[in-house]
Amino acid sequence: IADSIVQLEGVRFENPQFSVRTTFDRADFARILSEKFNVDSETIQRFFETARSMNFYDDQSKTTGEFFEEFFPGRDDIVRFLMEPITYANGSTLEDPAITYGIVFSNFMHKGVFTFEGGTDLLVTKMQEEMERNGVDLRIRTLVEKIEITPDRKVTGVVVNGRRIGCGALISNANIKSTILKLVGEEHFDKEFVEETKAVRLNNSSCQVYLALKPGESFENQGDLLFHSEHSGFDIDAMLSKNISSRTFSFYYPKTRPGHDRYVIVSSTNAHYRDWADLSEEEYQAAKEEMIETTIDCLEQYVPGIREKLDHIEASTPRTFEHYTQHLNGASFGTKFEGLKISKELPEQVAGLYHAGSVGIIMSGWLGAMNYGVIVSNEVDKYLTPSPVNA
Repeated sequence: IADSIVQLEGVRFENPQFSVRTTFDRADFARILSEKFNVDSETIQRFFETARSMNFYDDQSKTTGEFFEEFFPGRDDIVRFLMEPITYANGSTLEDPAITYGIVFSNFMHKGVFTFEGGTDLLVTKMQEEMERNGVDLRIRTLVEKIEITPDRKVTGVVVNGRRIGCGALISNANIKSTILKLVGEEHFDKEFVEETKAVRLNNSSCQVYLALKPGESFENQGDLLFHSEHSGFDIDAMLSKNISSRTFSFYYPKTRPGHDRYVIVSSTNAHYRDWADLSEEEYQAAKEEMIETTIDCLEQYVPGIREKLDHIEASTPRTFEHYTQHLNGASFGTKFEGLKISKELPEQVAGLYHAGSVGIIMSGWLGAMNYGVIVSNEVDKYLTPSPVNA
């Protein structure tokens, strides 16, 4: 698996304020801040070092917007350059704690952005093979309906597709609010903990348009990621609006999936669940069709004639995420940062119950799952492994 992880070196920004190509690492970002945005080297160095030094124990009252204003006062163009990719990656805003930005941004800046060469389906297959070699029993299409807890607050099992499976420890990667309030039930937790859980804010959701080209059709190299926006400045509300003005295009070439000759483009936009939740079926289908058409129109400026080259088109919305993942409000980005505290304190409330879902750092993708998953799995291992008895 490790041998197939490759860097994405072609990241583009195209908007009314600037046009930039970058390898998306610290050295190149520093160069662009200096050459394109005329920031002095001392400020650039101080910004990167401050972001890199951030941790969970820092002051959480400072917002990301205040953090940017400290280093780049009045520079909306720089905020856009530094913030747009992170908002795309995890749905964060300028009102979120600065440490959530600093930690994620520094992760990306450390060595760049990476992907798995071969596609997610191959990655999942390789993960399956590795786990089975290590004696892991795997099941798919298994909807967890209930987590069983004893009166003295210990995990004893789960109900999956109507079948009970006993266990001494459990890791949930469902939404933290669903885990506590739905799968377990608030009667098994301290009242204050339940109230704190209910106060956790859900993050936003997203929409995608998937565009597969016909066999034999292709497009010239457009880079790997293209952050396109027609909006005059960086505007979170505009990025979330159903009237889409900002899109992130991911371009997939045959090299992305060796052995295949197909070209694929995925357009992603951040979205509010409420804009899609109450549409009638007729309105919903019309809104999806409009999103598809405007996305193709937008893409034409980068890939002329793309409409005639397309073989298959699909679209997903917050309702799609809600349906397939069972996440509350289709919150593909989990919760805001305050969900992390609840997630970490879960085993203090119920012995053997852990959580490694999306709670405000990366919040989605393999990196978040692995970073947080490693920490949590170590805690589970300690819980299940008896301490040595002193002789």
